[in-house]
Amino acid sequence: MIRFENFASYNQYVGLKEPLDDDIDIGYYQPLRMRATSDPVLIDFYRISIKINLVYSNTPDATPITAVFFNSPNLANGWDIAPLPTYTGMYLQLSKKIIAENRFLFKNYLDYGQHEALYLTETEAEEIRTVFELMTPYYNNKKKNNTVLLSYVNVLVSLVEAFYKRQFSTDPKQYNRILTDFQQHLHEYYRQPVKQLPTVQYFADKLGLSANYLGDIIKHLTNKSALENIHDFVVIKAKELLEIKKELNSTEVAYELGFEYPNYFAKFFKKQVNLTPRQYRQSLINK
Repeated sequence: MIRFENFASYNQYVGLKEPLDDDIDIGYYQPLRMRATSDPVLIDFYRISIKINLVYSNTPDATPITAVFFNSPNLANGWDIAPLPTYTGMYLQLSKKIIAENRFLFKNYLDYGQHEALYLTETEAEEIRTVFELMTPYYNNKKKNNTVLLSYVNVLVSLVEAFYKRQFSTDPKQYNRILTDFQQHLHEYYRQPVKQLPTVQYFADKLGLSANYLGDIIKHLTNKSALENIHDFVVIKAKELLEIKKELNSTEVAYELGFEYPNYFAKFFKKQVNLTPRQYRQSLINK
């Protein structure tokens, strides 16, 4: 599998303009120059691709779509456009270095590439096109206007994030299923002996999703992060064990829940319930 470590080699392979910078690259698609098909390739940077009137080769009679696609480091991606690329659009490429130096540019959706595209309304596509038109002159003179260019890049990535939230609300059936599956796996977790606390990554792996993608859906639907949902459930299980399994002391309850250190369980429980495990048990007796 081919791996592209920089914009220049990838752009040459795809048929895009030579980049003007090693950390930020923006441009417009020119259909006649672009590669129509490719086996999966890897890139070592982040990529936001806005494609307008895109048609895939396996569905040539389908209605063209306008959508945003994402590539991120170590995510394999291939394509097959029929019969030749005819879509237009824009792209933004960001190096890992520029992301590390400007963490506000990173959004969770940059890791969504393996899950779904962001389908744009005409108004949204026009907004993105306008930002690109404003951004391009500063890209062409980056050394003189780097701060302004970064500001426009931030506007763009923030716009796309807002559009994703709209998409999460547009098709609740699809995303509610993910929430239901997450909750089901959470309940099933403690139906067997455990050696550690459940993690967001564990459930993401179970559902075949990235942790960022799962976390954003859970946050959107519950107004709590995936980790907060997990912690809420751990508290419920802790209360059940403290109430029902009176033969277990607090240390044994901690191990049953997957806590490696009992004192961490005591601190966790106190923070969530405002009582220590022992105080909680005593409150049940007092009732």
